[in-house]
Amino acid sequence: QVQLVESGGGLVQAGGSLRLSCAASGRTFSMYAMGWFRQAPGKEREFVAAVSWSGGITYYVDSVKGRFTISRDNAKNTVYLQMNSLKPEDTAVYYCATSRLAGPTRDRRGYDYWGQGAQVTVSS
Repeated sequence: QVQLVESGGGLVQAGGSLRLSCAASGRTFSMYAMGWFRQAPGKEREFVAAVSWSGGITYYVDSVKGRFTISRDNAKNTVYLQMNSLKPEDTAVYYCATSRLAGPTRDRRGYDYWGQGAQVTVSS
């Protein structure tokens, strides 16, 4: 049984920082790419960032480039999303997901297991 558990969400003022963590179990974590998605109220779930199995390749949506950093620690079966210079439009529920592939992908269909989500709220 694959499980992904996010933590680290919360309320922060615009310009602040948060770090999300996603702890994985039930799969050989180091073999697969991981991703972060987010969903704001009334909107579709959108891709945020992805990292390859080794951590050597990363993808970001344009709106977070230069502000967010995805990373992973395969020894701890954990993926992180460091979010700096947060904006009110970053407010959403953030989901981590594990891919079927070793390489990162922006496509939701490439991910087969999802966490329960972590709320991130950025006040102006």
